[in-house]
Amino acid sequence: MAKDTKKWLLTDNPAIIFEDNSVGKLKKEVWDMSMEQIEKVLEEYDIPSDSELGKAGSYIQNTPRQKVIERRRKNDICFIPIGCTENHGIHANSGLDTFMVTQILEGVRRYTAKRGCECTLAFPPLNYGGHPYHHLGMPGTVIMPHEVVVETLIYTMLGLWNDGFRKIIMINNHGHLWMLESAIQEFMKRYHLPGIFQVLDWHRAVREFFYPVDREDSLETNFIHADESETSVGLLLFKDMIDMSVVQDAQGESFLPDGHFDTSVEPNRRPHRWSEGEGHSAIERAATPEGVVGKPSLATVEKAKRPIAAILKYLTLVHDQILDAFPAGTVPPVEKTTLRTEKEMEPFLKEPFSEGWKSVYELPPMGVFTKL
Repeated sequence: MAKDTKKWLLTDNPAIIFEDNSVGKLKKEVWDMSMEQIEKVLEEYDIPSDSELGKAGSYIQNTPRQKVIERRRKNDICFIPIGCTENHGIHANSGLDTFMVTQILEGVRRYTAKRGCECTLAFPPLNYGGHPYHHLGMPGTVIMPHEVVVETLIYTMLGLWNDGFRKIIMINNHGHLWMLESAIQEFMKRYHLPGIFQVLDWHRAVREFFYPVDREDSLETNFIHADESETSVGLLLFKDMIDMSVVQDAQGESFLPDGHFDTSVEPNRRPHRWSEGEGHSAIERAATPEGVVGKPSLATVEKAKRPIAAILKYLTLVHDQILDAFPAGTVPPVEKTTLRTEKEMEPFLKEPFSEGWKSVYELPPMGVFTKL
């Protein structure tokens, strides 16, 4: 039997290691940075900055159509921020998840624009998201049904693909990840379209940077909900939406011995992710009506800087490697990634409104998974 020859990049914390590849090397680089170097990374991405949801030229929906087309012809990657409306304690805004992910992606857009290959952002399609059962009944939390979330994302992706955006990456900032995964799988089963389609739970993508470690700028507690981690990021990205004068700490209540279910970024590598069950712990309105699970009172701006630097650098790596592999206007091999043929897809992959182009809405249905 062949031995596993994978090499690892070690840190001074035995629980934190990185793979010896481009992703691991990037994470190790950020892990080892001084605070001065972290500040330099944030400056390169203009973090913090005011929200750009209403700033002309930042998103598809607030940019003149001609500029959207010109940008897409150079770079057809489209990032979709995914948030929600959720009670994050009386000290924080209920749109925290949405503002967090939009401002991270706005930083990536600014950085790629400086390099002359600006990516595209789409408005968040889910200002009201899906939620696990234990959030049910919490004032300030607005819950959409599973089908509404999934169908909204499927048709968002379909419309963007029809507009020439063939690399669509959803960046998630909320606890409805399984719905986003379902949307991508259902999208492919229905339409069999070539392209790059991904969902990334950004906290988990750089989970190591949320682990409490022996470092001055480290978080002190494990990431859960509306806690030290999320409040620290809020203080860095949109401090005027956070009011630390009214902050309250709170802890959940579990009915089973500790060790089975992990917290948000799986710091303990336990058998269950937090979302893989209900009934073993009290629901939010019973155990933590404060809307908090953790200690937001410990939050500081400094504690958020390294995790945010890490996700900015990682998203840029994702962006660059996709575009290097498949430049604008190209897609992965049709017949190796879908059940369709290159000949069948040829008119649908043309530049919109060019000679011979067909809209994706003219695409013949295929297989048993069809819906429109």
